[in-house]
Amino acid sequence: MSNNALFYLTSDDMPVVSHADGIYIWDTKGRRYIDGCSGAITCNIGHNHPTVKRAMAEQLDKIAFSYRTQFESQVALDLADRLVDLTDGDLDKVFFVGSGSEAVESAIKLAVQYFVAKEQPERCKFVSLRPSYHGSTMGALGLTGYEPLEAPYRSITIGSVKVPSPDLYRYKETSIEEHITSVLEQTEKAILAAGAETIAAVVLEPVGGASTGGRIVTKRYMEGLRALCDRYGCLLIMDEVLSGMGRTGAWFAYQHFGVVPDILALAKGLGSGYYPIAAMMARKELVDVVGRSGGFMHGHTYAGNPLACATGLAVIDVMESEQLVSNSLKQGSYLRQQLEQLALKYDCIGNVRGIGLLQGVELVRDKTTKEPYPAAFNAFAKITSLAKDRGLLIYPRRCLNGLAGDHVLITPPLTVTVADIDEIITLLDESLAAFGQIVLEREACS
Repeated sequence: MSNNALFYLTSDDMPVVSHADGIYIWDTKGRRYIDGCSGAITCNIGHNHPTVKRAMAEQLDKIAFSYRTQFESQVALDLADRLVDLTDGDLDKVFFVGSGSEAVESAIKLAVQYFVAKEQPERCKFVSLRPSYHGSTMGALGLTGYEPLEAPYRSITIGSVKVPSPDLYRYKETSIEEHITSVLEQTEKAILAAGAETIAAVVLEPVGGASTGGRIVTKRYMEGLRALCDRYGCLLIMDEVLSGMGRTGAWFAYQHFGVVPDILALAKGLGSGYYPIAAMMARKELVDVVGRSGGFMHGHTYAGNPLACATGLAVIDVMESEQLVSNSLKQGSYLRQQLEQLALKYDCIGNVRGIGLLQGVELVRDKTTKEPYPAAFNAFAKITSLAKDRGLLIYPRRCLNGLAGDHVLITPPLTVTVADIDEIITLLDESLAAFGQIVLEREACS
């Protein structure tokens, strides 16, 4: 047990951070780490960028905070316009908040209030996928499909209608097309069983993050979900807290599939770790209906504060001037190739998946049967620790409802180069070799 006053998910002692630059972080003992996961898949433009620091300092010289019911700030207006432009006008209203969980909560509440305003208050249920992760506040946790996070709070959360997430690695049908058909049929049955007239929205991550290890969907699946929402009169909400802001090689992951949501949640890369900022984006028609009913009954103290919005504007400026969205696609392709080479070398890698610089690696005990490691073995924690020992930070979780199926995310900043990726792969290679030795020793003792 750590002796300091702070506590988080674990009580393990961790190195104390000193400073960072680009893709590197140093601790107070002078040790350097490659940020191979952008923190929590957040630091999209890397650390210590002079453009962002300058913009933040300039805003601090003016005003750091103003309250949204008393003043509007030009940087908030400008950032909203920039985000709308990045969606090509698909979504034309923006509501700023401070975190991904808040963005998802805002999406939930906008959907419910929209239907209340339309005199359909019975539409108060949500459909979401299992596994999934949508945040840790009560509403967002209700949408989340990740057993360890749900279990302690099940008595105080309102759970969503859970439906299977497409799994293009472990599917049981004879083809991916049949699998997608089956998943969509199960989703429709769940909607009908819950009462289609009670569903406010279907919620999903177009590319999975911590809960699935970069699991992706198909265009047909996205089109099928959109069709179900249209058929039964509910909304489609996409959670791009993690996948948005260039991470997948497009500004927003939904743009890969050509299916536009009614509401979109953004965070992480929007502030790129420099200052907390998140956003909910929505179609104007929804906001207008709610506005005519008396306004959106929701808000947070730090919503749209000038320092946050100045940070977001500067992050977008950097991404555009340095062409980081296209770099994400280009370097993501190279990263994927290198990870697939490691998969050929190591039997413990069952699957490599993802898009752009959002890549996941699933570890398995048996590559042929796809059998996961026993949960008690904590393979995801072991490989992460081995990598950190070698100066590489990666992001671990479990992709089978949080109970089994170890994976790690490899998601470096979008500024990453070929040479950077080669360094990441070298350290990951060494970590996998060490992991293999631990597995051999374990098997020999069992």
